Amino acid sequence: MGMQACLCVLSKTSPKLSNGVIQHCKFTLMASKQLITKGLLSARQCCAFWAAGSCTDVLCCIIFILFIIAYILLGLVAWVHGDPRRVAYPTDSKGHFCGQKGTPNENKTILFYFNLFSCTSPSVVVNLQCPTTQICVSKCPEKFLTYMEIQFMYRTNKHYWMYYSQFCKSPFVKPAKTVTQVLLDDDCPIAIFPSKPFLQRCFPDFTTKNGTLTVGNKTIFEDGSGKKRNAIELRRAANRVNKILDARAIGMKVFEDYATTWYWILIGLTIAMLLSWLFVILLRFTAGFLFWVFMVGVIGIIGYGIWHCYQEHSNLQGRPNSHLTIYDIGFQTDISMYFQLKQTWFAFMIILCLLEVFIILMLIFLRERIRISIALLKEGSKAIGYLPTTLIYPVLTFIFLSICIAYWAVTAIYLATSGVPIYKVISPERTCKHENTTCNPEIFNTTEIARVCPGAQCNFAFYGGKSLYHQYVPTFQMFNLFVFLWLINFIIALGQCALAGAFASYYWALKKPDDIPQYPVFTAFGRAIRYHTGSLAFGSLILALIQMFKLVLEYLDHRLKEAQNNISKFLQCCLKCCFWCLEKMVKFFNRNAYVMIAIYGKNFCRSARDAFNLLMRNVLKVAVMDKVTDFVLILGKILVAGFIGVLAFLLFTHRLPMMIEGPTSLNYYWVPLLTVIIGSYLVAHGFFSVYAMCIDTIFICFLEDIERNDGSAERPYYMSQSLLKILNEPSMQTKKH
Repeated sequence: MGMQACLCVLSKTSPKLSNGVIQHCKFTLMASKQLITKGLLSARQCCAFWAAGSCTDVLCCIIFILFIIAYILLGLVAWVHGDPRRVAYPTDSKGHFCGQKGTPNENKTILFYFNLFSCTSPSVVVNLQCPTTQICVSKCPEKFLTYMEIQFMYRTNKHYWMYYSQFCKSPFVKPAKTVTQVLLDDDCPIAIFPSKPFLQRCFPDFTTKNGTLTVGNKTIFEDGSGKKRNAIELRRAANRVNKILDARAIGMKVFEDYATTWYWILIGLTIAMLLSWLFVILLRFTAGFLFWVFMVGVIGIIGYGIWHCYQEHSNLQGRPNSHLTIYDIGFQTDISMYFQLKQTWFAFMIILCLLEVFIILMLIFLRERIRISIALLKEGSKAIGYLPTTLIYPVLTFIFLSICIAYWAVTAIYLATSGVPIYKVISPERTCKHENTTCNPEIFNTTEIARVCPGAQCNFAFYGGKSLYHQYVPTFQMFNLFVFLWLINFIIALGQCALAGAFASYYWALKKPDDIPQYPVFTAFGRAIRYHTGSLAFGSLILALIQMFKLVLEYLDHRLKEAQNNISKFLQCCLKCCFWCLEKMVKFFNRNAYVMIAIYGKNFCRSARDAFNLLMRNVLKVAVMDKVTDFVLILGKILVAGFIGVLAFLLFTHRLPMMIEGPTSLNYYWVPLLTVIIGSYLVAHGFFSVYAMCIDTIFICFLEDIERNDGSAERPYYMSQSLLKILNEPSMQTKKH
């Protein structure tokens, strides 16, 4: 109420005001000239009211802000209790960090395992810990030595013991203990092998000579307990500790390839950005051509399939057993047998004929709707040409998403590293009844467990505690994940609403570009933040809840995979399918609801209802528009990524020597090639997501326009002349500015 009175005053006093804005507002609010004429509302108050608008879904906005405040507080609490050094530094059996400054281990940055062969125990998988003593050392062993050999060498040269003792828990003057006593006290390793540091851990230095795996040029060696071992056994033990040991060489080569080709990758992504922008701009001229060429191609391919089936059916005439039916031969594992039957090719021909007729009839009866869809695609390209700043908005979305992802990851790490070291009993053969019970390493050797379970050790397991905070750490992790999903969906919703507001201002402007307001993207963004945060939070909350349920289902499926029967697997598969469909449906309706919010400023539920009713009244137009848009966008992404991929392939494989000199001596050319292709696809997706939002907004405005207006001088259409020509109604006309 009062909007039109304000607009009337503004139209007389401010000639710069957009006529498109004035006329469009007449359709959204009732006229109330009496408010001004009676003195109840001044022109200034009316204009202030019009500019301010009204906040929507205030309760959800308050809840959203409270959740954000709680999320920030959770991050602060996790920062106080957590210690990311527990992730950055390896931890020895006593829970001490290797390489931490200001500690006795400051110069001991590498973790050393006493007996890697014990890492083949099944307890490694269960406890995520190798059941052997682990200490911090300054360097890894460089030679083969056993404790028994050191005892003999010590008599002639004490230097050997000085070298060996650095891999013991504490320094010893001489190797006086027997091997049995060393094993019981767990003071020193009974053998060391040539090793190299990898991921701040000592792993055997494996090499291959003439196809044979060796360690320090040896294939067979003693393990210190009198047994002969080979390099394969040691490799199997090392793989249990770190399964990515094999990727060491590959990782270095990949890093070298990226260091060589990084600037070519940036050039490729820049070209992809320019191609995406050019494709969007040229769609106003090529949208119809691309669609009809594709449809002719589909009809031609299906027609060829019909001809091929007819030829195969004719060629089988007179052949033995070709007259049999599929029912006669029954189920066969050899699929080629079915292709020896005339019935098979006849069935294929009938199916393809029906499909061909269906497509042709759809094109005939839906030709007007297809023409409208193509015209809207061209109109969207024209709108982006008038509003080029919208193509920059994905960069802002990327920055916001990066901040949210970084905050979630850091908070999760701090939560995971909160607490004090927890030690548990680990036995090599998992025969001890006290397995996985909590223990104290300082007094473990004097307890009953050490006597009952020979060989058992009290090793560091994880970080935790018994305080109220530590008991709720898993709950905090769930809260961290949920708010993260909510924020991610909110940022996407904010971008959709801001872009919808900018493109709506384009559509409802009678004289383009004069009637388009200045800085439309910035204005729409500020309006969405100021007035519609609650509505956007409401829509993103629904989506976050669905995604949270999906993640819980995935987690349960992962944890209970081995214990499930066929019925439970089927039910879980059905649930996953239902939630997937529900998520897609909610995303679709949310997207259109945000468009209605940007246009009319109503709350989320009313906007979603209005958008749903509007789309259902035009369901055929929606279906055709959706498929045509999807086809054009997918084709654009494939064209951009494919073109850049072909250029990158020719460059990285040195097939363009006459034109440009590409990078030389690549280990794996497919690494930068895949990076360029995937990166180009993502760049194109960012540009085309703006274009898709533009099409959706213009489509909603178009449907509103044809429902609210009749094309008369009093109620003119706001669509472009090209759309007016397609509708082909003589009464349609636009109001001249």
